[in-house]
Formats: sequence, C-alpha cells, structure tokens
Amino acid sequence: MVEGPRVALLHDWLTGQRGGERVLESFCELYPPAPLYTLIHVPHSVSPLIESRKIVTSFLNRIPGIGTNYRKFLPLMPRAAESLRIEPETEVVLSSSSCVIKGVPKPLRAVHLSYIHSPMRYMYDQFDLYFGKQASLPIRLGARFFRRSITEWDLASNRNVDLMIANSTFVRERIRRFYQRDAEVIHAFVDFSEFEFLPLSPRKEEYFIVVSAFAPNKRVDLAIEAFNELKLPLRIIGSGQQERLLRAMAGPTVSFLGNLPRRQLIQQLAGARALVFPGVEDFGITPLEALRAGTPVIAYKAGGVLDSLTEEDTLFFHEPTTPSLTAAVRNFSRFSPRIDRERLKQFSKERFQEKIKSLVEYARVQFKP
Repeated sequence: MVEGPRVALLHDWLTGQRGGERVLESFCELYPPAPLYTLIHVPHSVSPLIESRKIVTSFLNRIPGIGTNYRKFLPLMPRAAESLRIEPETEVVLSSSSCVIKGVPKPLRAVHLSYIHSPMRYMYDQFDLYFGKQASLPIRLGARFFRRSITEWDLASNRNVDLMIANSTFVRERIRRFYQRDAEVIHAFVDFSEFEFLPLSPRKEEYFIVVSAFAPNKRVDLAIEAFNELKLPLRIIGSGQQERLLRAMAGPTVSFLGNLPRRQLIQQLAGARALVFPGVEDFGITPLEALRAGTPVIAYKAGGVLDSLTEEDTLFFHEPTTPSLTAAVRNFSRFSPRIDRERLKQFSKERFQEKIKSLVEYARVQFKP
C-alpha cells in the first residue's frame, strides 16, 4: 500500500462549528493523521472529528477569555501565525483561511494550498461596514491605526502560498482584485446525507426563516426590518456579535431560536415557506441546504449565490434595501419554484473531496521544491 503525503492542516481558529469548520472537517476526513495548526482552540467547540486530532495552538491561546474575545486581538494575529512551526517533514500544507492562517511559514520542502473562504473583507472592501459608526470609538480608532500594517502583512504572506483555491467565482474575483493572484475554484459543499431523514415533501408552515451568523455583512437587520413592516412570521437561527442590536430591532412577529442542533435546524429549514438570504456571501451553503430540504430561497442577487442558485429555485431581489426585500417577500406568493435535486449533486461533499485530493496531487508535482 502506497502511503499518502505527510499533510499539515491549518485553520484560523476553533471557536465554533460553522461553514468553514465543515470544510476543515472534510479535510480531516481526507487526511486522518494530519496535525492541525490554529491560533486559538476552545475545547469541545467543534466536531469530534476535528477535536480528535493533534491540535497545535499559538501563544494567543494562553490569554484568558480569548475564545469569546478573539476578534479584539486581530493586530496580534499575524505575529501569532508566524510563531507557529509546522513539522519539517511535512510535504503538503492545506490551509482553510479567512484571516491570517495562510501566513504560517511552510516547511522548506512542502507545497502549500490555501482554500480561501475570502480575503479579509473587514480589512478591504467592507472595512466601513465593520468599523463604521456602529463600532465603538476605541474599536474604530484601533482598526484605522492597524489597517495598513495588517493588509501589508496579508499581501506579503501570499508568497507563502503556492496555489490558492477559491470557494466561488465571486471570491476568485476578490482574490484577483486584492491579491493580484489567480485561484482555482472548488465550490463549498453540502453534506446531503444529513437530509435523508426528511420526507420527500416536508409539511410547510407559515413562517419564513433566516439561518445566519449575526455579523454586519450578513444583513440580518434587513430581514428584520422587512418582516417588521410586513408583520409576517420570521424565525431566526444563529448567534453572533450583533445579537443584542438585532433583538432590540425585532418586532412581535420575529423570533430568535438561538443555535440549534443540526437535525432540528434541518427540520426548521424544511418547514419554512422560504429561506431569506439578504447578505452578500462569499459562497452561501445555507441556501443549498434549504433547497435540499425542499425550501425555496429569497436572496439578494449578488456574491457567491450566483454560482449556486437559479431563477427556478430562488426569488431574487436586486437592491440591498428594505423596500427591495419587502417587495420580493410580497411577490413570493406568486412565485412557482422548481427545485432540481439532480443539479444540487454538483455541490456534494464527495465531489468536493475528489477535487481537493486531485488538486493536492497536481500541486505536489507542479510546485515541487
């Protein structure tokens, strides 16, 4: 039996099980013995498959309370990434990066493939969305002070990456724009096996649903404003930095369900009239999950969803405004969606893993030191 390459996995932080961690989990399945290097690890915050391997953390992990306040330490993250040391015998470094982890120095004889969820949007084109008037004065001043040094470091760290992989054509264009590099596109995936317990035609209820982290770019506020005006039931699943603000905005028809176990989340998706997806996403796994659950989507027509959604299964709105979303929801009763489950198979985990493994073998030959 021919042994595979010695692989090291990299991921920015392990503080919760979200879309990026599901990508990391698939890497763990592909390369079971691979150690995992990360800036911060909150024990038991991610899946058992990730937790079960050797995890190496940076000096940031020794700071009390870092697991809930790690965003405040962004200025220290480049130094923390540089401080990590990958085993010198490593042949392949495979990183899952949305912040600084792609800057961990690679061993001399290794090839580095970086699966980039997005260049740091909060340091580039969405800086004002994250650090505008809604942020506290110390946060705003700190972000402006450190922005140049962080982006310069980020650009320099790209010399450490042999092959960039984007999760959508939208992210590939952002990589070209900010990094002046090209990237292969391998779409993120849905684990469709998790949906097999659902009946063929789930029973629909009257509510609409949002499943999202509560971050500025997700525009959950837009959905709340629209459903406050429409006085229609909206259920929101998720949590995050804007939770207090969003709860304060919500009217009587908007309810927050928190973070649900996976099976319950899928059941909530299946019972909804439609998933409301108001932000500009790098790819957007949740809309594909909704479609697999038999639920059509109302989405803002921009970003990564243009790779995965169609006019047949999605009612698009064209402006990131409350009136535009409100009009789309009002028009939904006249929308006749058709969900093509055969088309969805192109976003399966099996196909994703096949493409990653093939690209790793290609890079080992193409970029051999």
